[in-house]
Amino acid sequence: MIGRNDECWCGSQKKWKKCHFPQLPSSEKKLPSLDLKKEYFRKYQILIKDEEQINKIRASCQLASKILDAVCKKAQKGVTTLELNDYAHKLHLEAGAIPAPLHYGSPPFPKSICTSLNEVICHGIPNDIPLMDGDIVNIDVTCILDGYYGDNSRMVTIGEISKERQLVVDVSYECLMRSIEILRPGVPVSKIGDVIEDYASSKGCSVVHQFVGHGVGVDFHESPQIPHCRNKSSILLVPGMTFTIEPMINAGVRDAVIDPVTKWIARTKDGRASGQWEHTILITETGHEILTPWTRNP
Repeated sequence: MIGRNDECWCGSQKKWKKCHFPQLPSSEKKLPSLDLKKEYFRKYQILIKDEEQINKIRASCQLASKILDAVCKKAQKGVTTLELNDYAHKLHLEAGAIPAPLHYGSPPFPKSICTSLNEVICHGIPNDIPLMDGDIVNIDVTCILDGYYGDNSRMVTIGEISKERQLVVDVSYECLMRSIEILRPGVPVSKIGDVIEDYASSKGCSVVHQFVGHGVGVDFHESPQIPHCRNKSSILLVPGMTFTIEPMINAGVRDAVIDPVTKWIARTKDGRASGQWEHTILITETGHEILTPWTRNP
């Protein structure tokens, strides 16, 4: 990590603390100055949220977590992922919210949630095939409430699962939580990927590099990208940043193959298992806050 007294990355030959070191807020302030907000948007297109935006993002995240918990409880042997999708859609409407994935992107995503089973890394499309003993499934819920976004996902295991599938479920969860532990103002984005790749590698797993976490809140996908693998991002975390961390961990090779028909479903190249968990995070003046308050079932 670059130190305050090291030469600045911009090539000015000044010390970092005298050049591009972010001017973090004083202890009397809850959020960065207007100048820092403007600078982060100018340089990185990052939206530093104000207190009103944070409160609305928090409310959307809490709803997304509540819906996710309910859908995960319903995910049992014999239930189809299409049933889970329809249930989640109903819960959104009852709460006055919109499911963000529905009709998102190009081609438009056809369902209200993502359900990614076994070797599917992400963007799985709900269908009418029942869940079976031995399946693992990532359920990804993103809400739009009052115009603001909350994004999260969890793994569910169905019956007795294989050692390989249990491995990616456990390692992906631990990667997420270990990376969250280090979050505070002044930490570079690259450190998140370091923590995740260090742990995944120590367990013999690989980290998907084709998909990333992302800023979220005012829009579904904002800057910055949050890579889960080793990277060189020198962007420093500052209070008011909101983003997801969602490490995708494979038992085999790290590469994903996009389904040529749906243009959405991403599977492991070697057909081996993949796991993922996701939280939306707020950087505070002293550390971080997990905005999506789900907890892992024992």
